[in-house]
Amino acid sequence: MMGAVNQHIPSIDQNVWFQVPRPVSEPRLRLFCFSYAGGNASAYRDWYQQLPSDVELCSVQLPGRGARFKESSYTSLGALLVALEDAIRPYLGSASFAFFGHSMGAQVAFELARKLRDDGLPQPECLFVSGRRAPHIPSKKRPLYDLPEDEFRSEIRRLNGTPAEAFENPELMELVSPILRADCQVIETWEYKPSEPLGIPVLALGGTKDDHVSIEELENWGKLTKGHFELRLFSGDHFFIHSAKDALLNCISGTINRAVDHSDKLLSKYVRQAARKIK
Repeated sequence: MMGAVNQHIPSIDQNVWFQVPRPVSEPRLRLFCFSYAGGNASAYRDWYQQLPSDVELCSVQLPGRGARFKESSYTSLGALLVALEDAIRPYLGSASFAFFGHSMGAQVAFELARKLRDDGLPQPECLFVSGRRAPHIPSKKRPLYDLPEDEFRSEIRRLNGTPAEAFENPELMELVSPILRADCQVIETWEYKPSEPLGIPVLALGGTKDDHVSIEELENWGKLTKGHFELRLFSGDHFFIHSAKDALLNCISGTINRAVDHSDKLLSKYVRQAARKIK
């Protein structure tokens, strides 16, 4: 029966939710990457070139963008988490995995890790939260999603994540603005509910010149895990993930290797203990 079920699970690189620029037949680990507001899976399309060859990069493609531009964007994080869990669930048992999320993506990745835990599903080997304050820290900024269009675009421009050419192209902005607004609504209307801390390593990442997220807000991620916590800063503003990409990917690769090595050692220990009991 299990074999029959597996035949209906598409290869992950054929699933509309994921872009996999370099499929790996037997990955040591899958790195699922979640983009910032208004972004799409292509934000991470060339990362695989600087990741270990046995790590499969799976960039998450949300509805409303890229090849899924005809689909409606989500405006509720709760509904998005249900859909993401359904999409990712078939692939959780075939390889270890880690989550990386930047800005909005960090919150999505964190809440998805909590949902997987609460539903009794496997947990990431590690969680990378980038350019986002810890979710239990109240926002000091007014919501953007319901602003008049001119004000909304002005605030989005200040974030420096949307190319300047887009703002100079009215037709392009007509396409981009609704996606940005929907993503802002996803994050700004979500109410964080305290729960048991995660039990996995969490690495908070930030830019040294990020005016939108403070070091203190990044440090507070450490309160949300019982596992190892670390804070790393990189040269750049809120979008340091582009300007400091080489240093960032070196950090991610090293962390992944350490996390998987630790997991492998624990598994070997449990196997040896089980073998002794059988004898």
